[in-house]
Amino acid sequence: MPAPLMDTYSPPDLDFVRGDGVWMITDTGERYLDFIAGIAVNSLGHNHPALVGALKDQADKLWHTSNMFRVPGQLELAKKLTDNTFADRVFFTNSGTEAIECALKTARHYFFAMGEPHRYRIITFTGAFHGRSFGAINAGGNPKYLEGFGPAMEGFDQIAFGDMDALKSTITEETAAILLEPVQGEGGVRAFEDADLREIRRLCDEHGILLIYDEVQCGAGRTGKLFAHEWAERAQPDIMAVAKGVGGGFPMGACLTTDAAGEHMKMGTHGSTFGGNPLAMAVGNAVFDELTKPGFMDEVNEVAGYLKQQLHGLADTYPDVIEEVRGRGLLIGMKLKDAVVNRDFVGLARDNGLLIGAAGDNVARMAPPLTVTKDDVRTALEKLEVALKAATDKLKG
Repeated sequence: MPAPLMDTYSPPDLDFVRGDGVWMITDTGERYLDFIAGIAVNSLGHNHPALVGALKDQADKLWHTSNMFRVPGQLELAKKLTDNTFADRVFFTNSGTEAIECALKTARHYFFAMGEPHRYRIITFTGAFHGRSFGAINAGGNPKYLEGFGPAMEGFDQIAFGDMDALKSTITEETAAILLEPVQGEGGVRAFEDADLREIRRLCDEHGILLIYDEVQCGAGRTGKLFAHEWAERAQPDIMAVAKGVGGGFPMGACLTTDAAGEHMKMGTHGSTFGGNPLAMAVGNAVFDELTKPGFMDEVNEVAGYLKQQLHGLADTYPDVIEEVRGRGLLIGMKLKDAVVNRDFVGLARDNGLLIGAAGDNVARMAPPLTVTKDDVRTALEKLEVALKAATDKLKG
């Protein structure tokens, strides 16, 4: 009898039943060091007391009202976000792909409201991943995700990652927005240069284009600042999609906009039944408070610097396996040599009790909880080196 689930995933033969900080525990008691954190979702690790307390407290009060009624937690979290970012307005969603959909609709509706409906095209970059909805896979442009879903959606112009000359030549009078991830996750943990982000901001101002950042994976403190684009001065977006880490493990996302970009999104233009529900807002507020505690990001940057330094050392020791170390903060990737398949290497690490992920461009990706310590990193490096030795032995046959 076939399994009742769609065959859209291929998980290993493990059943995790508990989590504790940076560790995950199976039903048989095996412990695994979690250096992927639910794909950059569990920003504060597993079973964090502040998040558990917030969720339990709200669960005893009220779960769901829909957006027919005010949710006080929405106002509280929106105020925190607007006080600490470029944004003036917030729309809460349940996921990153929903946040992207809101961002795309906001950009196109802006020009419609401004009397320029011919401006609807959105420029994106190769290697991007913006989610799995129909709009998001067309924005991402990955042929693998588009295959089998009919003709490509009109209105997206994709250029090579980092090709600034191509970007300039692609802008036309129909261009509404430029959409990018300041640090690509699925695309191979590739970061835009700060100077390029500033130049893209300048081009948007020059041509009257909206700049959209997808910080679903690289936001929420992942790079050592609250949001990744903050590393580049004078490169703020007009619209930003966030999710994953902002909920700390609870499904939650948001679309942030300036007043100018978001003021035309009125009643009836967009909506969500579950977005911004009381449970999500309780956890989201708790996550934000932890991320913005004094010294928290300093610790993230210190541990991230140590991890990256040690990975460079491993790259020097295992040049037949590791081609390059890349990424920013605690979103780090090892680009492997062509002879080493990243998914196979992920399995070698897992066999030794270390959970990491695979990304595009044959990259082994690490995104541990932001609460990871140097001792945790040292343990991870020991496990990683065992995997590297195994991969080296396989190459030698």
